[in-house]
Amino acid sequence: QVQPVESGGGSVQTGGSLRLSCAASGLSYSFFCMGWFRQKPGKAREGVASIDSQGKTTYADSVKGRFTISRDSAKNTLYLQMNNLEPDDTAMYFCALSRAASFSCLVHPYKDWGQGTLVTVSS
Repeated sequence: QVQPVESGGGSVQTGGSLRLSCAASGLSYSFFCMGWFRQKPGKAREGVASIDSQGKTTYADSVKGRFTISRDSAKNTLYLQMNNLEPDDTAMYFCALSRAASFSCLVHPYKDWGQGTLVTVSS
């Protein structure tokens, strides 16, 4: 399997921005679904945003209008631009990839996961 590598996490104040990156070999052509997930302390992992090979994007209601998922084919990198961050966005963020087709990549059973990058938003 492929091991995605996330980066870009950090600590910001409410209203700040961060851009997360996910790099993986063959990301631009080997996967149907690509997504970002997060896990808050003591909570279950939840889908944040996803994009499929056709360019269809899906967002959790809690981040619509604030987060944007995109892919740079030349760099084999997936991005998550996070704007107007809130304390509730504090979590470990994970990148996930899948070669299998799916109706919705945000609820897809991913198998290839990154190690995570921590995002902390203070008030």
